[in-house]
Amino acid sequence: MKSKVDKLIFFLGGRDLEMLTVRELLDEKGVPYYDKGLSWGAKASDYEEEIEKVIESGLTPVFVELTDNLELSQESRILVDHHGEKARRNTSTLRQVFELLEIPSEQWTQWFELVDANDRGHIRSLIEIGASKYEIIKVREADRRAQGITNEQERQGRLAAVQAETLLNGKLTVVELPHSKTAVVTDQLHPALGGSGYENLLIISPDEVNFYGKGNIVIELSRRFPDGWYGGSLPDHGFWGHGDPVPDVIEFLKMVIPRDR
Repeated sequence: MKSKVDKLIFFLGGRDLEMLTVRELLDEKGVPYYDKGLSWGAKASDYEEEIEKVIESGLTPVFVELTDNLELSQESRILVDHHGEKARRNTSTLRQVFELLEIPSEQWTQWFELVDANDRGHIRSLIEIGASKYEIIKVREADRRAQGITNEQERQGRLAAVQAETLLNGKLTVVELPHSKTAVVTDQLHPALGGSGYENLLIISPDEVNFYGKGNIVIELSRRFPDGWYGGSLPDHGFWGHGDPVPDVIEFLKMVIPRDR
């Protein structure tokens, strides 16, 4: 008789360091999965045919950071995520997969701890768990590689960070970036990596806009501009983004941020 874990088939979402680490863990434990190397914003429908076959076989698909757009019953699939309404300060997708596989806690490694913190709260959370500067640099470089960031995109990020504009007496930093790989700016600006720092950061790209900062502002943005994405170490700090034009986002932030004192 198959155990609960033996009946799980994983479907992997958008590629970053955490997702690659999840894949490596599944490989190590011999757990079957599907991975199409998708980008952020991946949907369950990207695997629709494969998911149907898994369910027909009496197995349970596990959606790992996939938007659940197939209208399946709650009993027929498992959702693993920590963005949007699932965003909580003390969880991560990696941790949820680890626990779902019923792996003994002593197998939770230092590298898992670093990846977990990085995905929950970027460099801020890495600092909170006592990561060294070397570990922070190593994790962030690995994450940017996992996202497929090129040397040219790194160069563009450095230039964009230098040209950042500060508003609201330094409470808001605005950066225009010619692509959507925002990690090249957030890493470049962070004080732990030699940057000038920021309190709240808005990155405007051709096809999307992203915000990083205070958790209450993240929630305000998600309410004002629905159908985007958000997460992080909420309710303290987090991120928000949107793929549709939101031309009044700066004016909205000007109204919201002064109340955050």
